Order: sequence, then structure tokens, then C-alpha cells
Amino acid sequence: MTTEQFDREKSYRVMLSIAKTMLQKGLITEQDYKRIDRMMLEKYRPLLVVV
Repeated sequence: MTTEQFDREKSYRVMLSIAKTMLQKGLITEQDYKRIDRMMLEKYRPLLVVV
């Protein structure tokens, strides 16, 4: 894994963690969470994601 790939993976996971916290606190809906996940998948293109 290159440094760039690692950084993309890390950024994706951090953003998803933030979104999950927002979901758990009721700040966003499950639909919002799924939309954020799709957007972050497109943006960061992580290698280690199981779809």
C-alpha cells in the first residue's frame, strides 16, 4: 500500500466514523449516513472496504 492509498483509507474511515457518531446522536438519518458513505467511497476510493 502506498502512502497515498493509506491516506485515502484513513480519511475515508475518519469521515465514516464522524458520520456514524452523528447517526448515533440522531443528528442524521440512516439514509443520510448511507448517502455520506457513498460520497466518501467516491471521493477517497479506499482499498480495504468490503461492499
